[in-house]
Amino acid sequence: MSLERSNSVVLLSVIFRAIADGRPYPEHGFVSAGQWARIPPRQVRLGELVTTKSTLDLASLLAEDSTFYGDLFAHVVYWQGQCYLEDGLHRAVRAALRGRGTLHARVLNLDALISSKTDGTDDDLA
Repeated sequence: MSLERSNSVVLLSVIFRAIADGRPYPEHGFVSAGQWARIPPRQVRLGELVTTKSTLDLASLLAEDSTFYGDLFAHVVYWQGQCYLEDGLHRAVRAALRGRGTLHARVLNLDALISSKTDGTDDDLA
């Protein structure tokens, strides 16, 4: 690992709970913006998030219209006591660079979703 890569990992580790590369949770089936839009946004502390991407495209971080065509809120998956940042890493880094410790996100409670599927209910997603 180069010094540059090492420093960036340390910086991101200070912002986030952990840096991961990939989704450790099972497939949840939320693929469309409409599905995510059913979940109301709430504030999430950056220090509680585990990223699912270890790299960030600088162009998306610096783009003025990076949220113009997508959801305004980050997507977080809560699974087995952890909050995983599935989409919106650039939003989270922007928030940290602006000195904010929180991010507005739609949080999918995957534990509740799996439980509701086994119980036959489909109410508690967030």
